[in-house]
Amino acid sequence: MLISCAEKSQESELSTFSLSVTNTLAETRTDAFVLIGEKELLEKYPDFNSNGFIVYNNAVEIPSQYNAEGADKGLSFVIPFLAASETLNLTVSYDPENEITREYPKRTQAELSHKFDGKFEGREYIGGEFRNVDELHVPAEHTDHSWFIRYEGPGWESDKVGYRFYLDWRNGVDVFGKQVSENVLQFVGGDGFDSYHEINDWGMDVLKVGKSLGVGSIATFENELARRVDVTDSLYAAITNNGVIYSSILTKYYGWDIESGKTDLTSNLSIHAGSRLSKQVLTSAAPIENYATGLIKDEKAELLIGGEDQTFGYMATYGKQSLNHDNLGIVVFFRNDQKVQITEDPFSHVVVLKPNNNAITYYFAAAWQLEPDGITEIEGFKAYLDKTVRELSNPVMVSLN
Repeated sequence: MLISCAEKSQESELSTFSLSVTNTLAETRTDAFVLIGEKELLEKYPDFNSNGFIVYNNAVEIPSQYNAEGADKGLSFVIPFLAASETLNLTVSYDPENEITREYPKRTQAELSHKFDGKFEGREYIGGEFRNVDELHVPAEHTDHSWFIRYEGPGWESDKVGYRFYLDWRNGVDVFGKQVSENVLQFVGGDGFDSYHEINDWGMDVLKVGKSLGVGSIATFENELARRVDVTDSLYAAITNNGVIYSSILTKYYGWDIESGKTDLTSNLSIHAGSRLSKQVLTSAAPIENYATGLIKDEKAELLIGGEDQTFGYMATYGKQSLNHDNLGIVVFFRNDQKVQITEDPFSHVVVLKPNNNAITYYFAAAWQLEPDGITEIEGFKAYLDKTVRELSNPVMVSLN
């Protein structure tokens, strides 16, 4: 439910336009993400005010936000429910001149926090306190276990699950399993240590990454090994959106030194409300032979591969592989027409992907047994995988009227 009604200026008349959203599947969808791209929106409605709009389904407000930065610029919202093959006709009202205050439940979060008022002694940061920042040029002294960045990198979450990646030479993606639907990242790692490896009221770090790809980490496949983004000239990260229904993180890896030569790599990570999916958009400044991603290998987890008959396929594992010794499913989703091979190295299950114009988009997700109303057995996880593949392969259709 909305926590307050939107307030609009009485000084100018609202403009409106309509749009339709069609479920292209003959099955229900929940929490369907809709994006009206900035270019299309402003071409058709040049006086649209990104600070003054409301989205309606009949008289009911749909929580929405405007993404001014990142890979998904434009007007975005999440539709709670779409019936099989349903078309919803929605209305957007906007004030071309004035701001409209809207307050909706915050169902996503992205954050980056590091210490201030201390100092590096060698590679370790001594003293200081954590403060959230919008961006960070990573100091040259920083490395793993420097205690400079809270939980060692940026974090992002939905009401389903949280993630982080190590903003150092490891560059692996880890999972924060959640036992609550509220945002929790602000409670993680505040003591400066890694107590999040033990279960708390909110949940815990549930994945052991080590030398592996964790879940969905960025890599390239060289000499039969998945090589993470390890050797770089410098690193930069920024929170591009920290919104009610969509959050995102930009990372720039300058001078990634791979076999074909150095390149600057740009990552745009995002998540939306009601979803376990993280979307990863990668672009290399120089030609790159392949991207790779994948999952940690764990003898307690079963390997699952599917979706070969759809636009998107998946590689997943499921079993008692969480650090809490209970069931955890992890998965990467990728376009089948970009799949070079599914393989492995000593640490990871690997999918090798062929870029398009040096870019790639893929998705990854985790499902922990102790989530509220979580997936607790392998058949439920397989059903989730197959439904997600169908939804990625058949996105909702949006038409501006």
